[in-house]
Amino acid sequence: MAMTASSRAPERAGSNESERSPFARLTELLAPYQPGKPLITLSLGEPQHPVPAFVGPVLAKHIADFGRYPMARGIEPFRRAAASWLSSRFQLPRAVDPEAELLVLNGSREGLFFAALTAARFVRERRGRPAILIPNPFYPAYAAGARAAGCEAIFLPTTLANGFLPDLDALDDATLARTVAIYIASPANPQGAVAPKEYFSRLKTLADRHGFMILSDECYSEIYTKQAPGSMLECAGPDFTNVVAFQSLSKRSNLPGMRVGFAAGDSKFLGMFHELRNVAAPQVPVPLQHVAIAAYGDEAHVEENRRLYRMKFDLADQILGNRYGYVRPAGGFCVWLDVSDRGGDEAATVRLYKEAGVRVVPGSYLARPQHDGSNPGAGYIRLALVADSETTAEALHRLVEILD
Repeated sequence: MAMTASSRAPERAGSNESERSPFARLTELLAPYQPGKPLITLSLGEPQHPVPAFVGPVLAKHIADFGRYPMARGIEPFRRAAASWLSSRFQLPRAVDPEAELLVLNGSREGLFFAALTAARFVRERRGRPAILIPNPFYPAYAAGARAAGCEAIFLPTTLANGFLPDLDALDDATLARTVAIYIASPANPQGAVAPKEYFSRLKTLADRHGFMILSDECYSEIYTKQAPGSMLECAGPDFTNVVAFQSLSKRSNLPGMRVGFAAGDSKFLGMFHELRNVAAPQVPVPLQHVAIAAYGDEAHVEENRRLYRMKFDLADQILGNRYGYVRPAGGFCVWLDVSDRGGDEAATVRLYKEAGVRVVPGSYLARPQHDGSNPGAGYIRLALVADSETTAEALHRLVEILD
């Protein structure tokens, strides 16, 4: 049965705890307690593998460039390097034009936020209140962008039943006719689901039919176990119409503090996107763009990064087994565990912190309630396997000891 927009009316800003940062809520939840053992933090998805060796020398070589303002669109060598990497990594319908179809970002988060504002201006007039579709659970920047753009946020539950991806069959024509954009994340955060090519193709067909933008968050695309995830750009057609993909070096190259990424795709959208970012968005220092050029030209550090994550998922396979609905994710570095029969996600989070010294995040904090009051994240906890293997193993052993 198709879901209508009215049946999924979102909460207004400030009306509910779920509007707040999940990490601020987590801090408040755990504030009355002390960790029962030396603290291990698995709540924050901040990569902790070594920074690539080339970063320091490249920064030193270009240190003088900190003395000038960067161009919002990015230096030409960066745009060429990022476009070249896209062509080598994905099976694109054609090469991305670095002059018109790619822009540097100060990390993918700000790009994902500003993209919502641009989509609200770029897409032709909608039939009804403009809406932005968001997977639920979701990355907080999506909802913040929809809110800032003055659009209704419509949350699409991503559950085990639908493979942890938005159910495209559940979208009715009335909702799609007023949609200005849909956010899609593959690999998904937090569940690690990877969208197959057929899914991307169906989404592209809907976007072209109804005239909305696809904002594809692909920042986890380089962390996977077996098959490399695809890109929405592979199914975007020869002109990448209605599609923009967002990439970042935070996860791929263990550079979360560097804040460098890019957006690539629909040239008309990116033209308007550039106009907005040119006056409102943070610019990317030129020396950091040179580091990014080196990063996109080197796959050895990325392969080593994947190897380290594989080791930790091997540990998770051994230690967790089939407990808590654990399934090794297709992509990303998060583990999504069902603790609904262990008192629920908040209770399990508190218990793990108090008794095991393990900090995780309740799944309900990463999602919004649906129209029926259910929360797709409720009953789950998210673990980010970003620490070293020894620390990860210790945390998982503690978790099993307490929850069992």
